[in-house]
Amino acid sequence: MPQPPVGFVEAVLAVVADIPPGRVATYGDVAALLGSRGARAVGQVMARSGSEVAWWRVVRAGGRPPTGHADAALAHYEAEGTPIHPTDDADGYRIDLAAARWRP
Repeated sequence: MPQPPVGFVEAVLAVVADIPPGRVATYGDVAALLGSRGARAVGQVMARSGSEVAWWRVVRAGGRPPTGHADAALAHYEAEGTPIHPTDDADGYRIDLAAARWRP
């Protein structure tokens, strides 16, 4: 998969930096804010962004936590008071998007 352009990477990271504690946006939300339909490209940026970014505040559609990071993300959600619902699936919870979705 090709790398997203540098300007796009910086724009994604700027949007993510604006998401307040306790709130989340989906990959598609971030892309839409940038005038793009590139939710997967946003995911690529987040996967390569490192720990300096509040990566847990960008979630999958339906409120699912980032793939492979449900346990680490849960600690952040609990610390920030992000509304979640327990589930019986592998992740064990979902973000309550109706309550937690960030809309700038």
